[in-house]
Amino acid sequence: MTITQPDLSVFETVESEVRSYCRGWPAIFDQARGSYLFDEDGHRYLDFFAGAGSLNYGHNNPVLKRALLDYLERDGITHGLDMSTTAKRAFLETFRDVILRPRDMDHKVMFPGPTGTNAVESALKLARKVKGRESIVSFTNAFHGMSLGSLAVTGNAFKRAGAGIPLVHGTPMPFDDYLDGRTPDFIWFERLLEDSGSGLNQPAAVIVETVQGEGGINVARAEWLRALADLCKRYDMLLIVDDIQMGCGRTGAFFSFEEAGISPDIITVSKSISGYGLPLALTLFKPALDVWEPGEHNGTFRGNNPAFVTAAAALDAYWHDGQMEKQTLARGEQVEAAMAGIVRENPDSGAHFRGRGLVWGMEFPDKERANKICKRAFDLGLLIESSGPESEVVKLLPALTISPGELDEGLRILARAVRETA
Repeated sequence: MTITQPDLSVFETVESEVRSYCRGWPAIFDQARGSYLFDEDGHRYLDFFAGAGSLNYGHNNPVLKRALLDYLERDGITHGLDMSTTAKRAFLETFRDVILRPRDMDHKVMFPGPTGTNAVESALKLARKVKGRESIVSFTNAFHGMSLGSLAVTGNAFKRAGAGIPLVHGTPMPFDDYLDGRTPDFIWFERLLEDSGSGLNQPAAVIVETVQGEGGINVARAEWLRALADLCKRYDMLLIVDDIQMGCGRTGAFFSFEEAGISPDIITVSKSISGYGLPLALTLFKPALDVWEPGEHNGTFRGNNPAFVTAAAALDAYWHDGQMEKQTLARGEQVEAAMAGIVRENPDSGAHFRGRGLVWGMEFPDKERANKICKRAFDLGLLIESSGPESEVVKLLPALTISPGELDEGLRILARAVRETA
């Protein structure tokens, strides 16, 4: 694909140096449909990024777009703080009937603000309020957001350094297989909890991702998650599952923890909950934990009514009959087979892969290789990003609605990019 270098001068001179994704994808995008983006010159890019997991149903999904346009055309409420609206009512009823009740979940729904880090901040505040303790346990290579409370439970040193002040009241523990299976699960964590001389303050909660996306596609085993849930119960700690990127069907089931059969006390949801890429976040918690005073945690944009509309439409369209979960798992098998083929074709690369559902990563001993592959893939018309503490993992995050043919197209481009960066 031959691409004329676009004029990026206004972005480079006016926009802050903090911009990041655009540096790896030097194009000026103009349109998007399904699993494709188009730049202003009409060049097509297959999207294996999906808005960092915010577009599980693809770009401008026609079912969701129609619901949104109908709502806007009738002058439906756009901004409503936490007022009661018909759009919010429809979403809450649909979420209750389609997601919560079939899973025997009675969690309350809180709208903490528009982003994932808002959901995490409210989860941490609530856990501390309920338990009357300050300490939160997180895990190595975790990522929970960029605001101060979320950064305190995030592992990445570069992101933590951006806080500019000490990040306190968070204690990291080894994630599943962090020690390469050389020690029993949670032996260090439990020993610290038992020993009054360990220096570990009794935690209010533990926060965990079932699959660490930004941390390098590190997949927690179901038995590890069950053991963690049991540990939390035995030591009076709340279990918070951060399902911001891995929820909404990314791993197959609507919630990523369903496979493990656990029932978290608090769940954070964002990214694809709106279905359309509109900002929306939820904090879910068991009813006994609903000890908030009115207005104790609020925000101007916590009630995004257009997002309620598309969220309800997405649940209605994709989550009534279980087909989305089956389709995602089938697409995941397609990715797994292609990844295995890439590894076989490149035996000297030292690559290995891992994932669940439609989130996969391929790691290389050469820490620079992943970014080279992503760059070459862009040149070939595929958008993928790298992840991991040293950006050593090529991360695949296609839309759940991607067709087998589109998925195969992207996987062929990935295989070519791997070959051509050897």
